[in-house]
Amino acid sequence: MSAGLNARLWIMRHGEAVPGHPDPQRELTAHGRDEVARVADWLAVTLEPSQQAALRIAASPYRRAGQTANIVAERLAKPVETLSLITPNDPIEPVIDWLQNEAQHVPWLLVGHMPLVGALTARLVDGDPRGSLAMPTAAIAALQAEVWAAGCAQLAYFRHPGELA
Repeated sequence: MSAGLNARLWIMRHGEAVPGHPDPQRELTAHGRDEVARVADWLAVTLEPSQQAALRIAASPYRRAGQTANIVAERLAKPVETLSLITPNDPIEPVIDWLQNEAQHVPWLLVGHMPLVGALTARLVDGDPRGSLAMPTAAIAALQAEVWAAGCAQLAYFRHPGELA
C-alpha cells in the first residue's frame, strides 16, 4: 500500500437471513449469525489497533444488516450507526457523495445488502456503472483510496465466511 492510500473502507453484506416479508424485518438465521461471527472474529485480529480505534460502523436500517453490524461491533467494542441510504436497491451515487464527505479521513465499515454492496464496491474500484462484485452473505471487501470516487479505489482484500471456517 502506498503512503497516500491511507483511507480505508470496508463494505460488508449482511449474514444469511430468513426468507419472507416485509423485507426490512427479515432476521439473520442461526447460520447467518455464525458466518458473521467468523468474519467479525477474523476482522478483530486483522485490523491494526489504530484502524480499530478509529473505525466507525454504519448499517442499513433493515433488521438483518443491523444484526450483522451489532455482531461485528460487539467484537470490536464499537457502536453502530444507522445509514438509511444503504438499503438493497438504493442508488450508489448518494453513497459515494456521503463517502466523500464522511469517509475521507475516518475509516468506515458499511453493512448493507446486495445489489447495493456489490455495485458500490465495483463502482469505486472499476468505475463501471454496470459492474457488480458478487458478494456472498457476510462477505467483506476492504478498499483503500486517496479519494472516494468512481474508479479511484483499490481492492485491498475480499473475504467470505467459507474461507474463514
